[in-house]
Amino acid sequence: MTVDPTATRSPTQRPALRPQMAGDRGAAERWLPGLNTLKHYQPSWIKHDVVAGLVLATMLVPAGIAYAVASGLPGIYGLYATIVPLIVYALFGPSRILVLGPDSSLAAVILAVVLPLSGGDPMRAVALAGAMAIVSGVVCVAAGLAKLGFVTELLSKPIRYGYMNGIALTVLLSQVPKLLGFSIESQGPLRDIIAIGNGVTSGKTNWTAFAIGAATLAVILLLKRSKVVPGILIAVIGATAVVGMLDLAKGAGVSVLGPLPQGLPSFRIPWLFSTDFATVLSGGLAVALISFADTSVLSRAYAARTRTYVDPNQELVGLGAANLAAGFFQGFPISSSSSRTPVAEAAGAMTQMTGITGALAVALLIIAAPNLLQNLPTSTLAAVVIASAIGLFEIQDLMRIYRMQKWEFWLSIVCFAGVAVFGAIQGIALAVIIALGQFLWDAWRPHYAVLGRAEGIKGYHDISRYPDARRIPGLVLFRWDAPLFFANAELFQDCVITAVETAPTPARWVVVASEPITNVDVTAADTVAELDRTLQKAGIALCFAELKDPVKDKLKRFGLVKQLGEQAFFPTIGAAVSAYLKEIPVDWVDWEDRLP
Repeated sequence: MTVDPTATRSPTQRPALRPQMAGDRGAAERWLPGLNTLKHYQPSWIKHDVVAGLVLATMLVPAGIAYAVASGLPGIYGLYATIVPLIVYALFGPSRILVLGPDSSLAAVILAVVLPLSGGDPMRAVALAGAMAIVSGVVCVAAGLAKLGFVTELLSKPIRYGYMNGIALTVLLSQVPKLLGFSIESQGPLRDIIAIGNGVTSGKTNWTAFAIGAATLAVILLLKRSKVVPGILIAVIGATAVVGMLDLAKGAGVSVLGPLPQGLPSFRIPWLFSTDFATVLSGGLAVALISFADTSVLSRAYAARTRTYVDPNQELVGLGAANLAAGFFQGFPISSSSSRTPVAEAAGAMTQMTGITGALAVALLIIAAPNLLQNLPTSTLAAVVIASAIGLFEIQDLMRIYRMQKWEFWLSIVCFAGVAVFGAIQGIALAVIIALGQFLWDAWRPHYAVLGRAEGIKGYHDISRYPDARRIPGLVLFRWDAPLFFANAELFQDCVITAVETAPTPARWVVVASEPITNVDVTAADTVAELDRTLQKAGIALCFAELKDPVKDKLKRFGLVKQLGEQAFFPTIGAAVSAYLKEIPVDWVDWEDRLP
């Protein structure tokens, strides 16, 4: 056993094992955590937040533009999706330094909705994406108010890895043609590979654009781990300068961003056609699931590092409010950023004032210098997105899962294939269905055991693990390792009867070791009542040991305690065994010194 030598404290001091929760707050401060931060804001923090915000802005601009283009939208809307949501999250979000904005993990989902419905009309694409943000925002806020912050925990790691790896592949493949200097009509990852191959073999590649994009990607990846040198900023400025000075847009046909419209985002309701509703709704739900799964993980990680408490339900509200702001102010769905948040932290961010500073800096750029990035190559934007997509892949931990439990690895591969074959939205829906199926299967077919006494070990243990364990003649000790509910009640009854039928001696008592049973519903209670009547007809008593009081209270309401009798419930397995040995004659040759 080892202890961190730096974790010193006095013998009487209690260790701080959990992040510190905020103190008593009023209703306004509880729902608007930003007010509480402002109330306790220290003057010494301002210089750190402002500097960190300016540093952050250097990443917000190229990333926002790149993810907008990757989502099928004009680049300026990536900046619109950055400005207002950052300010809104600073008010509603509980995390002190989390950075929200356009993200590569959502690009594939947005593109899957926008591309087929917009018909090439950029304003219609903006309306569709804005409506998705509103759907996502409403879902997140409603889930937060309903205290459903735990919902993403229903998706196991292998399932999350599977669909995120599929999304990463989808995003990466959608950007490869732009990196090569041509375009294709996206029809799904597998068909995109064929289309990219056809484009290359038919000579569509613009080698100048590809050289610029490849150089950008190399710089970003080489400097990715540096917390001091901003790789994305250096790569973007360098590519833009080269294209501008050499006039490669005209001379070599390199596609560029062009001048940005001058002006800040304004309030606008994204109107849709009635035929768009179903697709936008499903896309918005998928976005809500992905964005909260990412945000909750990142939020908890930074809360642990800063030793602060983050309410997952308020995190949902903050994320939802930011998405609503994006939808109504000409933006598109957003999420937390695992690349920009570390930049803010490394730059010295103390509070969400960093995000506000970054948002104001982006707004100033749009107003004062909208043409600054007009020579930014499209292949460079593709490289920014590809670098982010590469970071989405999870391979190392998936290999660990393969070594530990192969069936969960293959479950992840199925989810990955679902996204790769059917597309982002359908693949995520498949992942959710698989997650629910896995949950139901685990509850439907739980572990159970017949118990006996093993030599030299106290207590009663699974005879499949201890084949030499001794069993008391006429007594069946049966353990059920799950809640007892409608989906597994029939299995419970069948397993108990099987244990009775396969007992080495005719059964007189069945004692259910009930400590793992945390709940019983009406269907299960009726099944237990039926089991009791079946056993009674065979002259066998049904008893329960170590049943939790709340569960027993339910059995009283269901009438089971009255049917079985109070004497059928024992506080421990040992007490049940003692009662059996007093009532039923047993050959004491082998059990004289094996009493509980």
